[in-house]
Amino acid sequence: MKILIVVDMQNDFIDGALGTKEAEAILENVKSKILQYKQENQIVLFTRDTHEETYLETREGKYLPVVHCIRGSKGWEIKETLTVQGDMIIDKPTFGSLELVEKIKTLAGEDSIDAIELVGLCTDICVISNAMICKAAFPEVDILVDSRCCAGVTPESHQTALEAMKMCQIVIL
Repeated sequence: MKILIVVDMQNDFIDGALGTKEAEAILENVKSKILQYKQENQIVLFTRDTHEETYLETREGKYLPVVHCIRGSKGWEIKETLTVQGDMIIDKPTFGSLELVEKIKTLAGEDSIDAIELVGLCTDICVISNAMICKAAFPEVDILVDSRCCAGVTPESHQTALEAMKMCQIVIL
C-alpha cells in the first residue's frame, strides 16, 4: 500500500494571502500525482491548515502576522481543481499533524505500508514538519517527497528543506 499526503494545497497558499508563483506552478503536477494515486487505488489524504478568527493572537500569528486559512473562508478551502473527499481531510492548527499519523494507522490497518509520499505547500514549513513526523512514526517505511510537487516560501528555503529532509533519510524525488 502507498499513501499520498497532499499538504495544505489551499487557496491562501496558492494565490491568496500567502500565495507565490512557485505554488501556482506546481498545481498541475500535484493534480497529476493525485490522479495517479487514485488510478492505482491508493490512499490520498489531504491536510488543511486551519486557523480561527483569533489567529493573530496565537503564537504563530505573532511570528507570521498574515491572516490566512481562517476556517470557513475561501482561502481555507483546498484548491477546487484538486479532487478531494471530505473524510480524507485532516484539519491541522499548526505545521505538523499527529492526527495524520493516527489516520494513516487507521486506514492501513493490518496492511503493510510500502511508502508514504508527501507533496504540497510549503516545503520549508508544513511539508518538512509532516515528513519528519511520518519518519518518526514509521521508521521502516519509505518516506518520499516529490520536489516537483512542492514549493517553499522562497526557492532558496524550498531547496534548504529538501536538503534537510534528505539528510534524515527521506527520499527526495
